[in-house]
Amino acid sequence: MSRDDKRRPAPALAVAVGTSGVQTIAAALRDGAGVLAEAGIDNPRLESRLLLAHALGRPGADLIRDLTAKAAPSDFNALIARRAAREPLAFILGWREFWSLRFHVSPATLIPRPDSETVVEAALALRSDPLAPISVLDLGTGTGCLLLAFLHERPFAFGVGIDRSESAAYLAHRNARDLGLAERSVFVCGDWADAIGGRFDLVLSNPPYIATAALATLMPDVAVHEPRTALDGGSCGLTAYRAIIAALPRLLSPAGAAVLELGAGQSDAVGAISAAAGFRVETRSDLSGTSRAMILHVTP
Repeated sequence: MSRDDKRRPAPALAVAVGTSGVQTIAAALRDGAGVLAEAGIDNPRLESRLLLAHALGRPGADLIRDLTAKAAPSDFNALIARRAAREPLAFILGWREFWSLRFHVSPATLIPRPDSETVVEAALALRSDPLAPISVLDLGTGTGCLLLAFLHERPFAFGVGIDRSESAAYLAHRNARDLGLAERSVFVCGDWADAIGGRFDLVLSNPPYIATAALATLMPDVAVHEPRTALDGGSCGLTAYRAIIAALPRLLSPAGAAVLELGAGQSDAVGAISAAAGFRVETRSDLSGTSRAMILHVTP
């Protein structure tokens, strides 16, 4: 799900997970999926399985192999109720997979989305030598997913992540530690690039890009639960881009480049801001064909 997704009202719940005592795993999964489907959740069977596995402390694959086993549903009921109320699945589970890596998440950060992997792909294509020493700056790092996914693929790279939220910076450091990348990354609090000096070979960012007036139209999973500061891009959705692009000339090395995530339909506007700042621009599309990453090259 992208931040661009618009609100879809959830219907009133008409059913509840069975409460008549201990159920089989199959019955609990079926009842949970029914509640989630009634609430308008897109993948109710998958999410029911993930939530039951979380409640039981077991891998999801184990449940499929053991459908006739008994499962006490009390904790599961509570988890299903939270998800039916449109609390994001990632916040309930406490993690989200990104770039085949598991990241801790919290309400202090934007939940990593598959669309953002386009930024990582573009960055890796720019810096294709796996043995090259590369310095990377991630502005608005959140969970650290962009920076840490890149460092995971480039073992001689080092990165700095900046976020204005102390809780987000701490969470990103925790992710770096758990992924074995803490020795090659540092996370600090700051307002975009104001907290950093020096030059970098690569700058990454997934800035807030939703226009303020459009925030109320987002799906409740996003609008109610994810941090407004990670969503609100100002009156036209471009405020953060302007701040970042203005700082890039002093942040990038002479042969450096930046990769910025784009909101749907923002390619022309961000491209114009970038070109006016003297950058050569190209875009990369996500799997749906939306222009999702903009690459800014330093021009001679």
